[in-house]
Amino acid sequence: MKRWKCYHAAALGTIGLIGALALVAPPPGRTQGATATNFIDSPNGTGVSRTRTLYSSFDMTNPFFAPLGSNGRRCATCHPLDQGMAITPDYVQQVFNASDGLDPLFRTNDGSNSPNADVSTVDARRQAYSMLLSKALIRIGIPLPATAEFALDACDDPYGYASATELSCFRRPLPATNLFFLSAVMWDGRESYSRGIYSALASQARDAVLTHAQGAAPPTSAQVTQIINFETSLYTSQISDNDAGKLNGPNVYGGPNLLINTLFYPGINDPFGYDPFGYFNPNVFSLFDAWGSLSATDPVSLARASVARGQVIFNTRRFNITNVAGLNDVVGKTTIRGSCSTCHDTPSVGSHSLARLMNTGIADGSLRTPDMPLYTLRNKTTNATVQTTDPGLALTSGKWKDIGKFKVPSLRAIETQSPYMHNGFSGEILDVVNFYNTRFSIGLSDQDKADLKAFLKSL
Repeated sequence: MKRWKCYHAAALGTIGLIGALALVAPPPGRTQGATATNFIDSPNGTGVSRTRTLYSSFDMTNPFFAPLGSNGRRCATCHPLDQGMAITPDYVQQVFNASDGLDPLFRTNDGSNSPNADVSTVDARRQAYSMLLSKALIRIGIPLPATAEFALDACDDPYGYASATELSCFRRPLPATNLFFLSAVMWDGRESYSRGIYSALASQARDAVLTHAQGAAPPTSAQVTQIINFETSLYTSQISDNDAGKLNGPNVYGGPNLLINTLFYPGINDPFGYDPFGYFNPNVFSLFDAWGSLSATDPVSLARASVARGQVIFNTRRFNITNVAGLNDVVGKTTIRGSCSTCHDTPSVGSHSLARLMNTGIADGSLRTPDMPLYTLRNKTTNATVQTTDPGLALTSGKWKDIGKFKVPSLRAIETQSPYMHNGFSGEILDVVNFYNTRFSIGLSDQDKADLKAFLKSL
């Protein structure tokens, strides 16, 4: 197995690889030793995920767990440690039922479908927070940039609130773990736009306190540093599978420990020559290579063989990648002959190693569901129009070409993060597989789909 070992180079783009490695060496007090107090296991639909910290234990006095604003929210409200640092509809519904919808998770500034929603009774709150309850979506209110290349021609908001002054964009909270492998912060990259990753995380922490927690003042620099140190010490991955058993057994490398020793720098393993060291290997994942030679027919061995086949499909099944704004146009190829690993190129992680946001069509008006707003945007120069449920990066850049672009997320511990896509479009892993199979005419068989699902849920 190819082992990738190094400290994360968070600031590579501005200070170079060697300087970045020195900058982010583990601070005093961190330990690589595994104890019963430096990880927490979280059962999920197909097994158990594990979140591990590089410190000797989780510091529950960290400002991450403190209410720094005015509405009772903490960073941990939407990123609970015992849920793999993310929230799912099942979790949200449990919190609602236990509190009658009064827990700090339920606040009208961004938890409800509209900030004007009626929340006077339990039934009213259940309706007001329906997007949070059904898809674990937070409403992000963003205005059209004053210098945007497009105008809002029409707005169909089922909740009667959105306008050019503030579009309602419903998005899944990204997990606050495995942050060492980030190339862009937030689904639309707005925090990392023209910033390095450390500065982006600092800006995100300040903005979260001011907006999500409705703080009267931003957190102090010391609090921001503590929050970032806590977040960037965390690694989360599936550790066991109900069918395949332990995922970190002999000669297999699931679980978070491998991630701690995984090399990352912006551009690593880029298939289009942007890796500063010129390296590319389409075999992004090799965690389960040892299971590829299993011949036993007991249920566990059969499940493990399926995982290994899914890994091979992910790495090597070739298909034509077309009409992906942010990819085809950027690399200058109308058709790219690639695989899943072309976009999910970060070794052993599966995110995109560059801050290259892409439009695969998830926010297209043609895929709009009745619970989503629909925006008709008009190009001010050409008068061309497009319909979308979320303009994505374009609300930061103001550029017509950026409409519908979002980041490529990490694939580790995705079983803790359903529903999938930025807007919860896909409820299950198999839904994601089916979407891309149709989108790119991959031609997967039912067995191929089952194998890909088995692999992805083991990450």
